[in-house]
Amino acid sequence: MSEPDFESKVAIVTGGGSGIGAACVQLLVERGAKVLVADVDPVAAEKVASQFLESARPFAVDVSDSQRCELMVQRAIDTWGGLHIAVNNAGIGGEQNPIGSYSVEGWRSVLSVNLDGVFYSMRAEIPAMIESGGGSIINMSSILGSVGFPAAGAYVSAKHGVVGLTRAAALDHAAQSIRVNAVGPGFIDTPLLSQLSPEMKAGLSRMHPRGQMGSSREVAELVAFLASDRAANITGSYYTVDGGYTAQ
Repeated sequence: MSEPDFESKVAIVTGGGSGIGAACVQLLVERGAKVLVADVDPVAAEKVASQFLESARPFAVDVSDSQRCELMVQRAIDTWGGLHIAVNNAGIGGEQNPIGSYSVEGWRSVLSVNLDGVFYSMRAEIPAMIESGGGSIINMSSILGSVGFPAAGAYVSAKHGVVGLTRAAALDHAAQSIRVNAVGPGFIDTPLLSQLSPEMKAGLSRMHPRGQMGSSREVAELVAFLASDRAANITGSYYTVDGGYTAQ
């Protein structure tokens, strides 16, 4: 079977400056797309985009800012003439505390990026995709979009919310040829886990029946499939990439 063809397609990847986002940028470019690498860290966005010459451009965005999300989409349109694919991947981990002592500021910080940011991004992306004749949106949830985890109440709540928001958007815009799906990675060895000790990382690996954490490229492969015409009849769905974690 041939690889998905994104020739003449324009994509945005938020959180594209590292980890899963950077892997998604690389795979979409490899398969022919033009990609706006959007990240809160402009240096990281530039570093990723600079690897792909004319096929990628950096854009600094804090997705908790709705106006900046609108400017992000406009930049993609101004640069390449439309928008067909969006990977709403930007996210933060947040503080680790039980709900009874979780700070209000910490709660708002996580929800503003991990849930509001997905809403703001889609709200800007969908009209542009309608103008382009349709498109595919992939929202990055987590295994914690379907199960709980101690001391991570804001993250778990936001990622559950992303799944619900994905399904609602899929129903709202299916008739306009826009597909919306969510991906739920297990624990992936990315910069988000960089502060963990080797012992903690080993413990996370053992929590997966496969016995190891996944890679960013493995997640990107699913994202690319969902973005492609091979997934033409898939919308409103949530897929885990978790080495069996949620099967337990």
